[in-house]
Amino acid sequence: MYLISNTTNLQVIQSKESSELLLFYVRILALGIRILVKMQINEKLQQASLITAIKTPYLETGEIDLATYDTLVELQIDAGVDGIIVGGTTGEGQLMNWEEHLMLIAHTVSKYKQQILVIGNTGSNNTREAVKATEYGFATGMDAALQINPYYGRTSIEGVVKHFEKVLEIGPAFIYNVPGRTGQDLTPDIIEPLSKHKNFIGVKECAGNERIAHYEKQGIACWSGNDDEAHDARHLHGAHGVISVTSNIVPKLFKSLMNERNDDLNQSLQPLISWLFCEPNPIAINTALMMTGAVKPVFRLPYVPLSTPQQQQGLQLISELATGSYVGNVPSLLDSESIILC
Repeated sequence: MYLISNTTNLQVIQSKESSELLLFYVRILALGIRILVKMQINEKLQQASLITAIKTPYLETGEIDLATYDTLVELQIDAGVDGIIVGGTTGEGQLMNWEEHLMLIAHTVSKYKQQILVIGNTGSNNTREAVKATEYGFATGMDAALQINPYYGRTSIEGVVKHFEKVLEIGPAFIYNVPGRTGQDLTPDIIEPLSKHKNFIGVKECAGNERIAHYEKQGIACWSGNDDEAHDARHLHGAHGVISVTSNIVPKLFKSLMNERNDDLNQSLQPLISWLFCEPNPIAINTALMMTGAVKPVFRLPYVPLSTPQQQQGLQLISELATGSYVGNVPSLLDSESIILC
């Protein structure tokens, strides 16, 4: 009896040890897979030459039009666009509550993560809000975050650095430098130390190509934030690519612009790009996509459509593009009676 009891106990101990060992190996394997996936995503992010700051369309009620949104995303995918910014300035994240904002990120991840990089604009001038939104965004599976320095209620340089360090701890992020909107330039003395953080991807830089060239020479990845300068940023100043507004309407042409140097194409697109920024973004891109019937003529205030003379200018510019090179159908002026302001 004694021998049988000891043998049984030994078998139980050995079985337990085997189970624990197996569990240990499973955990190691799972960790290895997570690291490998993260490395693959980071590589894709670094290789992305065209990221579209995707437009958010609305229903007549003013709610997000997910069916039309899906169509817009699929057109970007078909055009070979590498990634999309969800809920950025162009996507009017500033006009959404966090529930809408995070829902749209989760929806995009659920449907399109395997086909296109999903970058959630989870930045805020409130560090606690940025942290919370970024944590939720990564929990839903977004590939990276877009983070901005605190605007309006601006802080000191030390405060800016602490803000970015907090959000960078959560996951991979692009830092967005747009002094025209924030009132504060993220100069190299701020960016260069932050670039050493393990989750720093690069900068969406709106301070010009000289700044981009300076960073790229140091191995700091940059994406132009200025569509009119993006071609030269990419091919003459070493930029990784562009985070673009214009690619909402001409994704194939802008992808071509990023793939190869093409001075003629770049020059031909400059009037359209200029028109798309004749008023603060996203007013013109909203109007353009409504003129081509790609989205419903619904604006969330305070955005309103371009004036009729401005629309006439855009009508001519879009009409000069080859059929199939722009999103939507043959453009026309908006019917003022059909425009909805929410």
